[in-house]
Amino acid sequence: MSADFEIIDERFRMMLLANAWVEKLHGGMLWAEGPVWFADGDYLLWSDIPNDRMLQYMPNLGVRVFRQPANNSNGNTRDREGRLVTCEHGGRRVTRTEHDGTITVLVDKYQGKRLNSPNDAVVKSDGTIWFTDPDYGIMSDYEGHKAESEIGACYVYRFDPRDGSLAVVADDFAKPNGIAFSPDEKTLYVADTSLSHDPKGNRHIRAFDVVGERKLARSRVFAEIRPGVADGFRLDSDGNIWTSAGDGVHCFDPAGTLLGKIRIPEAVSNLCFGGAKRNRLFITATTSLYAVYVAQTGLQRP
Repeated sequence: MSADFEIIDERFRMMLLANAWVEKLHGGMLWAEGPVWFADGDYLLWSDIPNDRMLQYMPNLGVRVFRQPANNSNGNTRDREGRLVTCEHGGRRVTRTEHDGTITVLVDKYQGKRLNSPNDAVVKSDGTIWFTDPDYGIMSDYEGHKAESEIGACYVYRFDPRDGSLAVVADDFAKPNGIAFSPDEKTLYVADTSLSHDPKGNRHIRAFDVVGERKLARSRVFAEIRPGVADGFRLDSDGNIWTSAGDGVHCFDPAGTLLGKIRIPEAVSNLCFGGAKRNRLFITATTSLYAVYVAQTGLQRP
């Protein structure tokens, strides 16, 4: 087994491949984030927030600039029609890239006030977009544009593109960040990364029961991340959470038990599953893009 892997629970050994190792695919970013895989095009997109660009990696072809300027894009995902959904720090909005390349603004205000800086998003099987809105993009000009928060808080939202409605689903986060659903969509996971600017801040992932179409209940801490924070994470088809951390990628089972780690030489920001069999983990880590094959497949929404 490669030295890139740390086995904490023996179950993790079966989730790895004995002859796989971590590959560095690209470098030179200032803060790499928001990877998303396009199986129909066989490519990966991700954000380089301070450099105000999105990059594209195509296996065997390399990397090119996909979009620049990019409104300091951060988290990316895809909707039910396969369109790119992007959280923009600079634009303080969530956008959708149509199949013809045009950009549609989905939401940029809540009750008439500008959003802070949408960070990460997940699309539910009913087409609704759930996203986090911390203030990282308005704290300075590095990842967006310095400004005061018009809302005065950092919320988790549910946006319904069918009727344009926007609702707050969680209002007690300091800095909500990564977000994802369990395979059955009965649980929503949301990270709080306020440790980034407060030594006594949060470094955990919280879990919520999803009640009906739009309500959350029974908030509890799912896992604490040490070192670092759970900036972004994804689930595999068995419901295990693979999350960013200060020393690499940490893998937790659905009960919140830490199974093991994939060591990365830079602080990890986010990750996603991709490749032809969705068993290749793409990892954005500070200045670089890494990848590793694993024995698990990424969750695909039904």
